[in-house]
Amino acid sequence: MAKHILIVGSGSVGKRHAANLAALGCTISAMDPHPRRISEMAAETEVVGAFDSIAEALHVEKTFDGVVIASPPKFHVDQAIEALQAGIPVLLEKPVSPDLEAAERLASVVKSTGVPLLLGYTWRWWPPLNQVRSMLADDAIGTLRHVRFVMSAHLADWHPWENVQDWFMASRDLGGGALLDESHWVDLALWLFGSPKSVIARIEKISDLQVETDDNVDMMLVYENGLRVSIHLDLYGRPHQKTIRFSGEGGTILWTDSPNRVSISHDATPGEDGWQETDYTCERNEMFVEVAKEFLGVVDGAAVNSCTISDGVGVLEVLEAARRSSTEDRTVEMSPV
Repeated sequence: MAKHILIVGSGSVGKRHAANLAALGCTISAMDPHPRRISEMAAETEVVGAFDSIAEALHVEKTFDGVVIASPPKFHVDQAIEALQAGIPVLLEKPVSPDLEAAERLASVVKSTGVPLLLGYTWRWWPPLNQVRSMLADDAIGTLRHVRFVMSAHLADWHPWENVQDWFMASRDLGGGALLDESHWVDLALWLFGSPKSVIARIEKISDLQVETDDNVDMMLVYENGLRVSIHLDLYGRPHQKTIRFSGEGGTILWTDSPNRVSISHDATPGEDGWQETDYTCERNEMFVEVAKEFLGVVDGAAVNSCTISDGVGVLEVLEAARRSSTEDRTVEMSPV
């Protein structure tokens, strides 16, 4: 029998999850307080039930096998708790919440109910980055000393069909901004290297974008073993750039999103043949499909493996430290794990 999945939030990512899960054989219902958004989803993917709140959905329809939370971050925790307390597994879009206290509250409910929650930091499912992780585990470039994450992309190009001011990314209250929305890159740092010893950060609004949220983040994660990880996030850059450069004593690994490539060099002055390059043909939606597949496995009783609520709480711990660092203009020490 087809799994019946409720998609909470019918914006861009909600539509993507609905389409992918439908393609995997699921029946889709949707919840959104804006009927127009559900109509837009239904124009792309068959929607058998439409609701304006989770409470209504759970009262009317008792047969949901899973719930996908794809609403603005402000609503994540309360909506996820409603589903978990009804005994329904949850796929939660990142970040867990705008603040650490709410994330910890959700983690407590996951633990007390025993109902599984899979967190959607989707780059963990990206084949090139899994390859890089394996290379680092194999000591491919010797002792790692510095890693540089860059995510630069003009916000107006993300959703060209709507005004930036009408999108949750422009709203501090709804949980928009570079730090929260692009916490993917903090999550990747924790996935690759674990929790840092200390954090230094500047979180600012510096561009001409008509938003009330931060559009520029510069962060340094300092590790006990001497590793330094710098993270730059901005919402104004053109052309768009997503890169990670790993510098070790024996060489360098470079991941780029465009071209979709992993390169490695051990040469002091690499020429044209000095980089060993592996190009990938995977497309962005494929990692969302892999997330959906793992979620359906969780619905069937499999353990949550790739990204847990604890991972999401760990990200918020770093973000809270970064906020304190930026506000107080100082290095913030992380609590020992």
